[in-house]
Amino acid sequence: MKEKNLVSVPFMVLGIIFCICLVAANLLETKVIQMGPLSATAGLIVFPISYIINDCIAEVWGFRKARLIIWMGFLMNFLVVVLGQIAIALPAASFWEGEESFNFVFGLAPRIAVASLTAFLAGSFTNAYVLSRMKVMSHGKNFSARAIVSTLFGEGVDSVIFFPLAFGGIIPLNELLMLMLVQVVLKTLYEIIILPVTIRVVKYIKRIDNTDVYDENISYNILKFKEI
Repeated sequence: MKEKNLVSVPFMVLGIIFCICLVAANLLETKVIQMGPLSATAGLIVFPISYIINDCIAEVWGFRKARLIIWMGFLMNFLVVVLGQIAIALPAASFWEGEESFNFVFGLAPRIAVASLTAFLAGSFTNAYVLSRMKVMSHGKNFSARAIVSTLFGEGVDSVIFFPLAFGGIIPLNELLMLMLVQVVLKTLYEIIILPVTIRVVKYIKRIDNTDVYDENISYNILKFKEI
């Protein structure tokens, strides 16, 4: 195996957490929660973590490794949706009373999954691309600004795609638009609040992994799976 294709323990750990967060967020998105006067989906609890990890991976290992992790997250989410549909199709035990609740969550999952996976791919690749290009242009300076701007773009693209596809016709248009705005603002604030931790994690990983990739003269084609 070529050395460039090897992955380190920190990369593997972040990749596992990334996939878990995406699967959890996909299921939590089925619930709309109330936060004072604001409404949001429960995926807000965990989904921003995936963008923070995306920032860390793109910053330390570059766009090509971020592309690998994004596609892995997509495949893991898809697998959970397929397994959920198989579970729904299987006959329930006569004494089990949870079928209606189970089917509500996983029955909504296909539509939400299509919306979530489409939005996830677009938003995650936008996030990684913006951070990667800004890193090259700034010569690696101002990580804080790059992390916030890339998240704002990524979350914006994600929300504009996800909410109309997932909840169009179910939630009134004015509520839908408010949900989109609230999600982008809150997730970006989440990024800003946790930024001191993100900065320390990035610095720590760069030091122990002895890696700091600049994406110069690379292809940003998201379908180049083999180029990692």
